[in-house]
Amino acid sequence: MVLDLIVIGTAISLGPLHNSAFILLLSSRRGFRKGLAFLLSWLANLVAVIACVVLLTGGRPPAHNSAPSTAAVVGKLVIGVALALYGVHRHRRPRPPHGPPRWAARIDGASLATAAALAWLLQPWALVGVGAATAVDANLSTLTDWLALSGYCLLATLSLVVMEVYAVRAPAAANARLNALRSWLEQHQEQLIVGLSLFVGLWVTARSIYELVA
Repeated sequence: MVLDLIVIGTAISLGPLHNSAFILLLSSRRGFRKGLAFLLSWLANLVAVIACVVLLTGGRPPAHNSAPSTAAVVGKLVIGVALALYGVHRHRRPRPPHGPPRWAARIDGASLATAAALAWLLQPWALVGVGAATAVDANLSTLTDWLALSGYCLLATLSLVVMEVYAVRAPAAANARLNALRSWLEQHQEQLIVGLSLFVGLWVTARSIYELVA
């Protein structure tokens, strides 16, 4: 479970869409506050999903080969296959590079609530769903699994935390370098989406098949 959560959390953190949007928020008027609202909403979404899983399982993993355990593995398998197929589809029919989204022109006037809602909209819910299905195996009577779930949520938010801290500590340098990063992300968005979708999809698919036959 721990290795799976590391892979999924890293993939979530590296996603180009939310990172580009976050940099736009940081570059706008009251950027620090908007970025913080986005970051906290992003983290709250992850925590809320994990909390729901823990409430359903009672903090104890279902018995191996039981109906709940099999359902969780099948759920991961379905999402894994879907991610892999999506990656193949985007590879065969790539979308041309494009500039900032339409809402970027109105970002200066966006409210903190809008920034928080944007985090919810840009959350990669397929990956979050895989993370939730993986968290079904968590046993909260052990410190290791508590740390694993906490680390997963923090890892999936790490890129946002790093950029937020950088923007606070060195605003002038951060503005130039983060906007350069945003330009790079926009130019390589297709490759990143395809690569992350294929890698996570194939990883989850292989792990799920192993769990079903083991």
